[in-house]
Amino acid sequence: MQDKIKFGVFLPFYALRTKKSPQLFNRLQNVVLECERIGYHSVWLDDHMMLNKMPLLECWTTLSALSQLTKTLKLGTMVTCNSFRNPALLAKMAATVDNISNGRLELGIGAGVQKNEHNAYGFPFYSPKARIERLNEAVEVIKKLWTKEKASYSGKHYQIKDAVCAPKPVQKPHPPIIIGGGGEKLTLRVTAKHADRNDWGYVPSLEQYKRKLKILKNHCKTLGRRFDEIEKSCWPAGQLFIGEDKEDLDKMVPQWVPEGVSVEDFMQTNFVGTPKDCIKQIRQYVSLGVTHFMLFFADLPDLRGLRLFAEKVVQNI
Repeated sequence: MQDKIKFGVFLPFYALRTKKSPQLFNRLQNVVLECERIGYHSVWLDDHMMLNKMPLLECWTTLSALSQLTKTLKLGTMVTCNSFRNPALLAKMAATVDNISNGRLELGIGAGVQKNEHNAYGFPFYSPKARIERLNEAVEVIKKLWTKEKASYSGKHYQIKDAVCAPKPVQKPHPPIIIGGGGEKLTLRVTAKHADRNDWGYVPSLEQYKRKLKILKNHCKTLGRRFDEIEKSCWPAGQLFIGEDKEDLDKMVPQWVPEGVSVEDFMQTNFVGTPKDCIKQIRQYVSLGVTHFMLFFADLPDLRGLRLFAEKVVQNI
């Protein structure tokens, strides 16, 4: 039997900028509450300390605030940067958010990619191999703290001894863990070992997505894990612009195209379509076993696309 198809909304802080209001949290709150009202499965915050000179909120303290404003919506990180926090502390933080949200946390975690951000904040930026080694150990530490009465771990990069994480997360055996990143030799192996759901970001073609599925399946076989234990997730578009019909799109596209970008380039680098176009795209991935879709509505903080997708796409998948 096909699992229920779920739609999560990616809400990077940089997408919520507007000249009309300086209050970033108010805009985020409005979008999140609308996501819950119209029935989306989850919302996802990015984890950056800085991004050029853009105003950004710290994602975990923001999730805590959102947990008290919402009742049913799942709350996730896409993705927590492992380098920014000791994994034992992260396990405690995540257990706390899962408790105060009554079991609504989903932990997305990745190895980290922004060198200048690490350097600016004084975090070491290791080689890709070392960062992924640390990610693997971090998830092992987190799982132990979430599930053991007393947790000890002695790895190459992290150590804990008789650490107690209480209260435990509400969700059992623990909140879902989503490994972010599509590196096929190293990251997908960590996904195969630990993930409850994969997340590769936007993969430009169905064929490339199929190839990654095959590689993930091979990693699972090598590690002795069942491939179907990992929920399959997909970004059907990098950025999504949706209109009622072709006439609506013809009217809206000129308003969406950034200054200095041609309409042709804009159409090639974004998914611009009608609800029927979105349904066709999504069904291709559903046929591969994908049950979770991550959506980045590029017209945010405007709520038009968010609402249209919920009304005309979600209800017809």
